[in-house]
Amino acid sequence: MVTFPTSEEVEALWNKLSEGAEVLMPLDTYDFSERYGWLTDKYGVSWQIMHSGGMDIQTVTPCFLFVGDVFGRAEAAMNDWISIFPDSYVLEDHVIRYEAADGPKLEGKLNYARFVLSGREFVTMDSAENHQFAFNEMQSLIAFCETQAEIDDYWAKLSAVPEAEQCGWLQDRYGVSWQIVPWEMEEMLTTGTKEQLARVIEAFLPMKKIDVQALRNVY
Repeated sequence: MVTFPTSEEVEALWNKLSEGAEVLMPLDTYDFSERYGWLTDKYGVSWQIMHSGGMDIQTVTPCFLFVGDVFGRAEAAMNDWISIFPDSYVLEDHVIRYEAADGPKLEGKLNYARFVLSGREFVTMDSAENHQFAFNEMQSLIAFCETQAEIDDYWAKLSAVPEAEQCGWLQDRYGVSWQIVPWEMEEMLTTGTKEQLARVIEAFLPMKKIDVQALRNVY
């Protein structure tokens, strides 16, 4: 989701991304925004581009759309994640729920909500439309960790699909993929010699949860 303070900026980005794109909602005026459009670009990435309406919010924001088997769970996921990560909270002025006029299936669900995880903003939404997609490993969130204890804690609270665990990746109960990565491994991979990199990669590929001490040993 990309939000601009001027319609001219909305138009400019729309024109750049719309080449070879599939338009999901045409660039137009809607009840919720004076200038909004939704498209899937030529690389298959989905973009919502909108006028901010005077709100001071993050320009580029990852957006979760809960559909299919996880429809109606956007709020539960948001609250779960907020309980797991520090410096996390709901932006209460940016929560819109479906109303009774939207039908019994939608009523009370999240039409739109903006929240913060560890200082960064995210958007979450429920949709009951017949979307032909779901969360998968193509999109993941990376949580960098300082210590093994932090890795262990995130892993215990997030991982819900044992068969999806591999080399620091996990899948939570909502189907969202996460990479739980120690900063120390990132430093190894960016500063080590070819021989050190080869040993670290050989060590972490068979792992499920990353074992930092094991990586130190081979590094």
